[in-house]
Formats: sequence, structure tokens, C-alpha cells
Amino acid sequence: RESDHRAWTPVSYTVTRQNATVQGLTEGKAYFFRIAAENIIGMGPFTETTKEIVIRDPITVPDRPEDLEVKAVTKNSVTLTWNPPKYNGGSDITMYVLESRLIGKEKFHKVTKEKMLDRKYTIEGLKEGDTYEYRVSACNIVGQGKPSFCTKPITCKDEIAPPTLDLDFRDKLIVRVGEAFSLTGRYSGKPAPKVTWLKDDIVVKENDRTKIKTTPTTLCLGVLKSVREDSGKYCVTVENSTGSRKGFCQVNVVDRPSPPVGPVIFDEVHKDHMVVSWKPPLDDGGSEITNYIIEKKDAHRDLWMPVTSATVKTTCKIPKLLEGREYQIRIYAENLYGISDPLISDEMKAKDRFRVPDAPEQPIIKDVTKDSAVVVWNKPYDGGKPITNYIIEKKETMSTRWVRVTKDPIFPGTQFKVPDLLEGCQYEFRVSAENEIGVGDPSPPSKPIFARDPIAKPSPPVNPEAVDKTKNSVDLSWQPPRHDGNGKIIGYLIEYQKVGDEDWKKANLTADSCPETKYKVTGLTEGLTYKFRVKAVNAAGESEPAYVPDPVEVKDRLEPPELILDANMAREQHVKAGDTLRLSAVIKGVPFPKVSWKKEDHEVSPKADIEVTGVGSKLEIRNTVHEDGGIYSLTVENPAGSKTVSVKVVVLDKPGPPRNLQVSEVRSDSCYLTWMEPEDDGGSVITNYVVERKDVASAQWVAISSSSKKRSHMAKYLMEGIQYLFRVAAENQFGRGPYVETLKPIKAVDPLHPPGPPKNLHHVDVDKTEVSLVWNRPDRDGGAEITGYLVEYQEDGADEWIKFQTVPMLDCVVTGL
Repeated sequence: RESDHRAWTPVSYTVTRQNATVQGLTEGKAYFFRIAAENIIGMGPFTETTKEIVIRDPITVPDRPEDLEVKAVTKNSVTLTWNPPKYNGGSDITMYVLESRLIGKEKFHKVTKEKMLDRKYTIEGLKEGDTYEYRVSACNIVGQGKPSFCTKPITCKDEIAPPTLDLDFRDKLIVRVGEAFSLTGRYSGKPAPKVTWLKDDIVVKENDRTKIKTTPTTLCLGVLKSVREDSGKYCVTVENSTGSRKGFCQVNVVDRPSPPVGPVIFDEVHKDHMVVSWKPPLDDGGSEITNYIIEKKDAHRDLWMPVTSATVKTTCKIPKLLEGREYQIRIYAENLYGISDPLISDEMKAKDRFRVPDAPEQPIIKDVTKDSAVVVWNKPYDGGKPITNYIIEKKETMSTRWVRVTKDPIFPGTQFKVPDLLEGCQYEFRVSAENEIGVGDPSPPSKPIFARDPIAKPSPPVNPEAVDKTKNSVDLSWQPPRHDGNGKIIGYLIEYQKVGDEDWKKANLTADSCPETKYKVTGLTEGLTYKFRVKAVNAAGESEPAYVPDPVEVKDRLEPPELILDANMAREQHVKAGDTLRLSAVIKGVPFPKVSWKKEDHEVSPKADIEVTGVGSKLEIRNTVHEDGGIYSLTVENPAGSKTVSVKVVVLDKPGPPRNLQVSEVRSDSCYLTWMEPEDDGGSVITNYVVERKDVASAQWVAISSSSKKRSHMAKYLMEGIQYLFRVAAENQFGRGPYVETLKPIKAVDPLHPPGPPKNLHHVDVDKTEVSLVWNRPDRDGGAEITGYLVEYQEDGADEWIKFQTVPMLDCVVTGL
């Protein structure tokens, strides 16, 4: 029966076992049960359960916890989180058991003795560098369930992750004055980054209006009731040990402009209009000024009348005024966000207050030449209106007619060069000023001037110096004056003064005796010290003197020789035969050195032209031949020392004749020629040899080789029995050298050899004083007919053979034995 009902409901009548399954119950409801035994006699008493039973699934240990994750790792701690099991086993979770295992060990160990119900735990006190894996189990009243899946091995070390920054704002932000704004974003990084806010590179500090809020993952800068001063470039920096990230935002707090800057200036005042100007506002409100609003008011009335609201310039014409009335002007500045407070002018009466300019003062004339003059004047009072032009007039002194010098405007300068004057004429000039009202009166006429080039004394000579000296003279040199005074320099006056004296003595009496910019002062006393000065002279007179900077002691100057080589004195000079050899150098030294040229330490060839000047020396050999080559040396010597330079000269020519021409291996149709290279290759590489032959009976030489670089040649195609002469010449890039010829003719025949030994020598008869000998012809005759046989005999035991005689036949009787 249900616990809240009294009626019992039968479940089964056929149960014979000691257990039964009750079906059809409702989950969550409480029930009582009772059981009675029955036999054939009848049913016994019921036995009832002592307490109600709530229907639910049987209780087991919980499933394994899920999603075990490592949230943070440092060098000595690990933080873990996990989710509860999907099924708690039918009973509430009473605690969690967290276990760890050091990698390399077998057993898991319980991490804490505490009873954990939170699903987050930080294990501390770990050893840096150790590696662990973790698992967690859930417990209910039944017991401890299966452990979760293990984490990956975790090594105890500080986690490092560079900062990240995700901003909710853009690069630019426009805010109206009085409104609030905030800059927010998210960030991350390990270790936890430091967040810094800057405005225009200055750290932002919190105050009543500025708030900074930073959480472990979010950041925020808020400004309440913004003012114009809050405008600027904001920067947030997120930084940890691994790096930093920055975000920027240009905040512009905008407002209506401040008033235009006064005072209002009345640039022009007329009877019916005025022109006013002002300066822009000091603060445009953070937005460009779009226009100015200008209004006018009669000073004796309260009504402001609009003039314009469309101008962007800081000047404006105020029209439609009544002459004699006083007016005030007020000006507003406007931008996208509003209209400023007004700038109000002083009162100004509408009336003309301008006239033509006054007459300038008497002009001054300067820089007069034969055809021009410069007129200079001072600016007169402009009559209240800016001067726009000056009018210059000229007239000849004896004339009464003034003529304008140019129709072009002359402004704003107060001087003008008048052109096209007639040389020798006398002129006067006057000046008038002009403004928009008209042309004023002319100035008084200038003083008369004649149109001709002025001549002034020249400026002093430039940079005088003593360039040389001897025991009784000093050489001076200088540069012309910078200004000749518009007159030709006639010459120069040179003066000298002994140190200690007061009087200057003239070295030359007249300027035309020294027209050049150098002079040799002579007649000085050896060992004394002198000062020198130079004056330039033109038709107007003498210039101021220019002084030689330091006093000069008069004595012979010694300078060791110096050679400045020309390009033709390089280390090696090549000259083609027949051309001209030139060697030259600039020579310096005091006194001027003695010059000597040598070739291979001997005197140079008489054909050489040697020239010595005061500044150098030159050696020249025309129509050079190969023998002109060699080492040339130039020696310069004076009492202060000597100097020598050398140059190797190679005269490039045709090579000499080959040497030691030999003929060998003569045959009936060929022979072999050999020779040695020429002693002189002409200064250039031998490119080839030319080989020729000639029949002794012929006058014509025939070339048999012209391109061979070898020093030998096989002469072929000879005719047997003919006598030949041979010759060889060497060639280089400059031509063919002389031939070398064989000394005697060579006959084209095969070579002769001695004949072979006679065969089968034997005696045919013997007597007491003679022997008859017979033999056969030899196998080879050596290339020529056998002319005879030489018979010799030798006494037994002796060393020498004794010649008997030569016989033509194949037998002989040796007698006298």
C-alpha cells in the first residue's frame, strides 16, 4: 500500500519462493509491504515492513568525475578543476579524492587529507622541474567511485605566455563636452601582465572624473563629464616578462568654439562701408571652424542686423552704412557643435578718412654709371590707404619737361635703377606716391648728376706673399684687387722697409713698371730682415697697401730637389720603333738643381735631344730603333740634396734573326730543320716563324711554312739529287725580322752507310810465304756501289792487324808472309 493510503493492494498469489518482484510502482512514492504464507488449510498472519520504502533506482558508487583540467602551473604549484560525474550513483557526492603520481613511480598518492567538496584545488609545495600526472574520484555514501582519466604529465615550471590584447574601441573617438566615455578591452598573459594607461605619454591617474578598473582578464578606463582637456592620445600597455602589447585611441572631446580673438580691427572705413578683420578663436572646440557669423548695430539702437553667416575668412566687408552714424560689429565663430560667445567691436563712425599720399622727401641718387642711376627715397605718409605704386620722373637739367622713367609698377621697394640715360648728360629726378585714392604730389627734384661711370681707387691687392729669395733679392707675388674701382689697373707699387726703420722705400718708382702680379725686389742686404707691401694703382689713385704677412730674412734659400714625374716617366715606357721617345718631369729646388740624364749608367746617345728649363727637363729621341731601349735615369742635384728616378724604355720592333739553324735527317725527299729563338724578340712575343727554301739553281725563294710557332720544321717534297738552301725568320706583332740562312747547300739524297762484312771468307791454296783467299759479296752495300775490299792480316798472338791491299774482285793472294 502507498504510505499515504490505508488500503492494501494484492501483488501476487502464486509466489512459492522466498522473494518476489513488485512491479507497477511509481518512482518517488513511499510504500509499505506485507507478506503472508498460505497452505491448503488457509492463509497465515501477515508480516509488515517496519518503515516505508521510497521507490528509486538502487544506490551505487558514483561515476568517474569529468573534464579534469589543469588551470595554472608554476614552478611549485599546480591548480586543477573538474566537473562532477554524470551520475552520482543515486546518492549525493560527499567528497572528492585527488591523487597524484610522480612520473617514474607506480603508485598514486592522495594529495590532501582534507575532505574536499570544491571542484578546484591548488597543490602547493611541489619541486620545480618534477613531472606529475593527476586523477580525481568522487565518493558517496556507498563509497569511492572510479577515478577520472589522468591528466597529461605536468612539469612544475612557471607558465609563460606573451600578453594578448583585445580592445573594444577604435583608433579615434569623438565625445561631446560633458558626456562620459570609456575605453574597455580584454587581455591575457602568463605571468599576469601589468596594465598601464597613458595619455599623451603621461601616466593617467584616477581622480573624481577618471576611473580605472582592471580585473585578471578585463581592463577599463572611464571618464565622467568629459572636458576639452580630456582630448589626447590614450595608450594602454599590457606587459609581462615575455613582452608587451599596446592599444591606442585618439580621443577628441569636442565643444563649441571659444569667441574670436579681438580686438576687431577696422582695416578700412568709408562713408558707406567698412572692412573689418579679427583673429580666429584660441580654441576651435576640437572641430574645424565652419564659418563666422557677423552682425552690425547702430550704436544708438539695440537691434543687431545680420551681415553674413557664410564667411570662413577672418575679414569681412560691412556694407550699407549711413554716413556719419556710429556702428558696432559683433562676430561669432561656429563649428559642427555650436556657436561661440560673441566678440564685440568698439564704436566706429562711417566716414571717409583717406587721401592721396604725401609728397616724398628729396630723393638721393647713387651708383651712377654712364647709362643708369639708382634713385632712393623714403616712404611718405600713405594718406590712410596703402601705397600701391611709385612714379619716378627724370629730366635733363637744362630742360623743363619731366618724363616718366617706366610704365611698370614700382612697389614695394623704395629704390629703383633708372636705365637708358645718355652718357655725359646731366639729370634730375623726382618721385610721387600713389594709392587707390590717387597720385600724390611729386617730391622736390634730386641734386643734378652727370651720367658717367665713376672711378674710385681700387681695393688693395689680395694675398701678397714672398715666393722666393736669394742673398740680395726677394720675389713677391700677389693677386689682383677684388675691386678695380671701375678703372683699369695701371700697375702696382712695391715698397719695402728694413725691420726697425720707420721709412718705407720704393722698389719701383712708377706703377706701369710693374704691370704683372709679381715683382723681384733687388739690392737688398744679405742677412737683414725686411717688410714688404704692395699697392694697386688706377686712374683714381693708389689703393690702400696690402702687407706681406711676415718679415723676410734675405739669404739664399735652400730646398732639396723634387721631381714630379709626367705620365711618360712611368716605371716602364713602350715606344714603337720609328716613333719619338719623350721622357719629361717637373723639377723643383732652390737653387735650381743640376740635371743629368743617363742610360744604363752611361751617357745617353748623341741623337737624344735634352732640354732643361727653369721648371723641368725633357729628353726626346726621334726615329727610335731597338737599341734605344734600356734603363734611363734622371738625376737632379743641388747643395740641399739629390734625387734620381729611373724608367725602363722598351722600343718595340721586329725580332732579330733566329740562331743556330741546323739541318739533319736528310733524305731523298725531306730533311729536318731546327733553330733557336732570336736573342732579341723586339720587345714583343714571337708569334710565328717563316721557313723558306731555294733550289741553288733558282733565284726564287719558296715559302714552306709561315704559321708555325715551333722552333723546328720537317721540309718535305724535295726532289732527289737537287741541292737546296733554307732560311728562317721570326715574326711578332711589329713585323718580320731578318732571315738566317743555311751556310751550304743540302743535297736531297738518302744517307750512305758502310757496307756489310764479306761472307764465307776461306783459303783455297797455301804456300810457305803466301795464301790464296776467296770470299762472297756482303748482304748489304750501304746504299752505294762497292768499290773494293780491304784485306788485312795478323800474326797469331799479335794485337795489331796489318793492311795488305785493297782489291776490286772477290779473291786475293796475300804474299810476303
